[in-house]
Amino acid sequence: MTVPPTIAPDGRALVTGVAGFLGSRLAERLVAAGREVVGIDCFTGTRDLKEANLARLRGSDRFRLLELDLSRDSIEEAVAGARTIYHLAAQAGVRGSFGQGFEAYLRNNVQATQRLLEAALGSGVEALVYASSSSVYGESEPGPTPESAARRPVSPYGVTKCAVEDLAAVYHRQHGLPVVGLRYFTLYGPHQRPDMAFARFIDAALAGRAIGILGDGLQERDFTFVDDAIEGTIRAAERGRPGALYNIGGGIRTSLRAVISMLETLLDAPVSVRHLARARGDARQTCADPSLARAELGFEARVRLADGLARQLAWTLGGGLRGLPAAA
Repeated sequence: MTVPPTIAPDGRALVTGVAGFLGSRLAERLVAAGREVVGIDCFTGTRDLKEANLARLRGSDRFRLLELDLSRDSIEEAVAGARTIYHLAAQAGVRGSFGQGFEAYLRNNVQATQRLLEAALGSGVEALVYASSSSVYGESEPGPTPESAARRPVSPYGVTKCAVEDLAAVYHRQHGLPVVGLRYFTLYGPHQRPDMAFARFIDAALAGRAIGILGDGLQERDFTFVDDAIEGTIRAAERGRPGALYNIGGGIRTSLRAVISMLETLLDAPVSVRHLARARGDARQTCADPSLARAELGFEARVRLADGLARQLAWTLGGGLRGLPAAA
């Protein structure tokens, strides 16, 4: 059965991490559907990149930006009056979570989430959708991974996402907070951060540089287009079962080598590759079992990888985030 696109529910929405890759696109979708959106961001990382993500939102009278740090600043006033909270703010990335960088992950993932959950108590919020990650599974068994699979993270980043899930579960059990968790699988698309794989691949290929691949390139990922992820996120707010966790992915594994081949086809030119040492915390394969999200949310990833990659390439060729620093 074909499920029509969702229409965002009424009422004010609060989006944390609103200047990020996913948050900014979600906020645009909500504003376009007539929602009033309050966005929170503390602008870690490249300020110019995040300002570019917000460019279209800043022109709307239905959007208001609050520059706040969830881990430190007072957020009760921002939360008050929100019918839906989309908690997407996070310290992202696996490799940076090792060593001294872990402190930022504790602050921006664990502490920030606990403070937001606490602020949401008694606010009347009807759904608090929060971002988890496929990284909680770690080295999962071959084949699609259901939500019931054991969590065995292989990075400190994955550990913090497990903590986020556990915190949300505590607030649901103890206070009835209507939390819904989403385990996103490898998001990509226009506006992707420059340090993420597809953005790096496209940037290198267009510049005539060799694409750096960590390891042998045979590692497989369940790549999920950003528009599909946004659809799943809105459906979670509308239909998600409080306390539940859902995989947001398509259930199809693709190797990095296959992605390079797709990029060569799109560019109609060969692409050179240089292999680098495999990184710590890099799982060998990820693949969502999307059955639960399909049954309970009516969610299904619809954008094929080749089409999504073509859309990201076209966006980059059309200007993308030209002038901003690319990943090394």
